[in-house]
Amino acid sequence: MLGETSEASEISGPGVTASASPDGRLVDSPTELRNDRTRDIDVLPTLAMLERLNDEDATVAAAVRRALPDLALVVDAATVALRAGGRVHYFGGGTSGRLAVLDAAELGPTFGLPPGVVVAHIAGGEAALVRAAEDAEDHQARGAADAAAVTARDVAIGLSASGSTPYVAGALARARQAGAFTAVFTSNPRPPLGVHADVVVCTDTGAEAITGSTRLKAGTAQKLLLNSFSTALMVRDGRTFSNLMTRLTPVNAKLRARQVRLLSQASGTAEAVCAVALAEAGGDLQVALVSLLSGADAGTARTALDEAGGLPRAAIARIMESMES
Repeated sequence: MLGETSEASEISGPGVTASASPDGRLVDSPTELRNDRTRDIDVLPTLAMLERLNDEDATVAAAVRRALPDLALVVDAATVALRAGGRVHYFGGGTSGRLAVLDAAELGPTFGLPPGVVVAHIAGGEAALVRAAEDAEDHQARGAADAAAVTARDVAIGLSASGSTPYVAGALARARQAGAFTAVFTSNPRPPLGVHADVVVCTDTGAEAITGSTRLKAGTAQKLLLNSFSTALMVRDGRTFSNLMTRLTPVNAKLRARQVRLLSQASGTAEAVCAVALAEAGGDLQVALVSLLSGADAGTARTALDEAGGLPRAAIARIMESMES
């Protein structure tokens, strides 16, 4: 039950009863089936073994493709949330939790996203990033506690290959109580966690090459989902122009050089000119970009960006319209 502090918790759903007790938690998911294609993997020559693993990996992209219509719903909900001042919360245990932390951590340097906008929660806390804490995912009450800060303006995404992780169940149940939009990323077509989700994004990757080792295909699928989700969200949030990153944080020499190169790629202007424009914009890549593409000075470009909600194309359109009138 939500809010319990005992060591045991239970969730159930169509075709699944899962109990987090000292006796173990039964998981009913395709990820737990035995894979007939890899039964001889332990006697294969090394190259053949690797080829067999690669054959299994090759099926993941198609599974992700089938899930994209549902993923699009989550991206759109998260876009609305961010524009309203809300946040995105990831919840996961084990591999899922570590992938979530990785995804959230990379959005700052890549897209200039401020800390705390996309937040990852992993069962067992930060220590679980470097040392496995598999028992932590069995505690539903801890998931609920980690979701205490979720509000009705937010989006909560639970990541669970089996679709039955009690920690994630507790988090999503609490998030739903708060009025947040909720989603589950899973490889189980019948996830018990679905009862807590507005959208289930299922990548049915089937039986793993090594039975139950969901860090393999299911983990790869979750990585692809997270990459696609967060990248699409950042594009919708105006943090790119075309396919170029325009809010990356220049924390080292490589990224400072990349800023100038991106401006040149976007505008077709010599890098020396772009470096001057960037300096005039106070190091703000988007202001420099709008200035170069519209011909306006940095101050006008900055004002247009503010009025356009930080969207470069809309800012350029505003400037061009004002020039024509």
